Amino acid sequence: MAQVQYIGTGRRKNAVARVRLMPGNGKITVNKRKVGEYIPYANFRLIINQPFGITKTVGAYDVFVNVHGGGYAGQAGAIRHGIARALLQVDPNFRLSLKKADLLTRDARMVERKKSGLKKARKASQFSKR
Repeated sequence: MAQVQYIGTGRRKNAVARVRLMPGNGKITVNKRKVGEYIPYANFRLIINQPFGITKTVGAYDVFVNVHGGGYAGQAGAIRHGIARALLQVDPNFRLSLKKADLLTRDARMVERKKSGLKKARKASQFSKR
């Protein structure tokens, strides 16, 4: 018999995460590595676990993630988004609490492009009167 699994796709900045939830004991695997190995910062690991805390399903599902693009912050946000979407498939009643916590909305903020004549997107060289 095939194991039941729930799938969600998360995006943030330039990162895209494909998330699979399977009933288990709360083990998170990112790109075939433990989440602690893959993401060395505790604050980003907290971000990843947010949807489970809100839906009170901590330790109920094993998470398998394929993520690419972006850095630690973008990837953590993408994983969180994907987990939240997959939890909707588990139980549609989670929608209200996840929506209230703003976990179902794709964060549309992106890096602003560099403008010509400026040092960065908005930083200009110092103005000199003479």
